[in-house]
Amino acid sequence: MARQGDRKGLFENIVRLRRAERQAPHNPELGRVRLDLEAMLGGTVAPAFAAKMLGVSHTALNRWIEREEVPVVLTPSGRRGIPISSLGDLWEAIERQRRNGGAHVLEAAVFEARDRADKLRSQDLIRDGESTGDAGRASELRSLAYHRAVARRLDRKTAEMALALVRYWAVRGSIDSRYAAEWEQILEGPLAGVRKAMEDEGPRGRDLRQNSPFAGLLSEAERRAIATEIG
Repeated sequence: MARQGDRKGLFENIVRLRRAERQAPHNPELGRVRLDLEAMLGGTVAPAFAAKMLGVSHTALNRWIEREEVPVVLTPSGRRGIPISSLGDLWEAIERQRRNGGAHVLEAAVFEARDRADKLRSQDLIRDGESTGDAGRASELRSLAYHRAVARRLDRKTAEMALALVRYWAVRGSIDSRYAAEWEQILEGPLAGVRKAMEDEGPRGRDLRQNSPFAGLLSEAERRAIATEIG
């Protein structure tokens, strides 16, 4: 865990590395360094620190957290924390609003995410004949719907970032070596093959989704839309 005085610099470097990964998607070292920095930052940050990094008021950020528009998780100490990946996405959305001269940038970034959620059509998430049945089946369908939504916007840069994450997990023993090898082979191939694996409805697809490097790519509004659609 980084000291408080280092945390701002760590997050700023994470943001720089995210940008560099998009500009040089075939450089795996960028992803490894970014993930190391995220681990040094602790995986999550307190809302007060997040507000400072975003350049918005703590009150405004808390308001959107309470409305479940900004994701939070409980830390081991029982406090609320914002995942660093989600904070990075929100930072980039707010920066887009600022570059475009927008006002109320946090609100605008949240509405941008809502707009993407509104565009998730039910037929893109769950298909005829798919039934939730029991709680286990509902969980499987939510995971499948999530990956269907991600697959529709998948590009090579996103696939390369997922590949960097799989390799990072493999080095640290955070994923079964079988799934690491399979995901690595898939992600190194054509995007059509990546999408096919993400949406595979058989046992292989279910196993891969349980070890997925695509978590955190949808906004809180999009995840909520999926949960509402499937139950």
